[in-house]
Amino acid sequence: MAKPPPVDSFGAAPHERPVPRISIHAFCEFPDTGAALQRAGGDRRLAKAHLTVQLGGIAAAVEHYNGQVTPNLLIVETRLNGQEALDELDRLAEVCDPATKVIVVGRVNDVELYRELMRRGASEYLVAPLEPLQLIEVISGLYLDPHAAPIGRVVAFVGARGGCGASTLAHNVGWCIAEELGIDTTIVDLDLPFGTAGLDFNDEASQGVADALSAPERLDDVLLDRLLLKRGEHLSLFTAPATLERDYDAVPEAYESVIDAVRQSTPCVILDMPHGWQPWIKNTLLSSDDIVVVATPDLTSLRNAKNIIELVKAARPNDTPPRLVINQVGMAKRPEIPSKDFAETMGVDPAAILSFDPALFGQAANNGQMVMEVSPKSAVSEALRRLCRSLTGRDARSESRGATSLLSFLKGKKSA
Repeated sequence: MAKPPPVDSFGAAPHERPVPRISIHAFCEFPDTGAALQRAGGDRRLAKAHLTVQLGGIAAAVEHYNGQVTPNLLIVETRLNGQEALDELDRLAEVCDPATKVIVVGRVNDVELYRELMRRGASEYLVAPLEPLQLIEVISGLYLDPHAAPIGRVVAFVGARGGCGASTLAHNVGWCIAEELGIDTTIVDLDLPFGTAGLDFNDEASQGVADALSAPERLDDVLLDRLLLKRGEHLSLFTAPATLERDYDAVPEAYESVIDAVRQSTPCVILDMPHGWQPWIKNTLLSSDDIVVVATPDLTSLRNAKNIIELVKAARPNDTPPRLVINQVGMAKRPEIPSKDFAETMGVDPAAILSFDPALFGQAANNGQMVMEVSPKSAVSEALRRLCRSLTGRDARSESRGATSLLSFLKGKKSA
């Protein structure tokens, strides 16, 4: 397959950037506005912000801040419109610090009111009822540095049980996105004692992700470039040491810092997560842009995958649900749950169903190659390509037309 030209702009949309550590106070007139704000406040992109919500509208805000310092961002709702709403905002301005940004929520879609509110210093005017994603996008936009470089999308692969093939699929998907879709990609192997990224690509590094985790504050562009293994024009590997002679006791914040550093330099970041459930694993999963859960068609995988998907859905109500991959289907002499029944129990349509093909995967592993290199036209290879297109937003039609550009990850996420 011919390789498309490099993609100049790819990764997370600007509003996908996490909101900085700010204080947000909201004074609502209606319960539905307060509920929308609470749902937005629980989103991963506002995880660093501190949000408090109370009723009373602008009048309550004026009374509360009389003689007190106002927060970084103040969200106020008004029942009024026209001149009455403007007079109410003027009273708020008398107690509001100049550095505080103000979002006004109203019930009237009035262009003239909007223009006048902007002229008087409001940051934004929103018309209720509000949607959590709308609020997140607006808040993120207020604190987005227009000169900041774009950040990459983070896709986490996690196995429902050990031996289900999550690492192998993460490596193959990362290779496909880099080599066949032409997108700069970094695979980060976070299974520090037992990681297989180096083996799968027939590369071993004396330094890697563990060295970055030991001193994340030192991880600048120069050090990151030295720690990464280059594997072709578009693919880089952040390998695990895969040794048992050292202790791996990095704090959760270290993992966050390292992943943030990688996504500053790479449009697509593939996380190969270990099979386990520690605080840093949970935090990393929930903060990723996309999550792929890999399961085999057995009862243990069914239970574990269901638990993971339900937890992720509850914690990330504003995000696309995790993608489910059912792997190793059709293993001889093994009783298994039919894929249709497996998916119905999950409540998620599988993003891919991969047949058990030990000869293909074994040959690829022994050669230090990907399955698409060994057998590019196999059913497994085609299924992996469809998964890559789902994650990146590139569909088969753009490929058949010989398109020279790709859709953003955000479009792929919305269309998934």
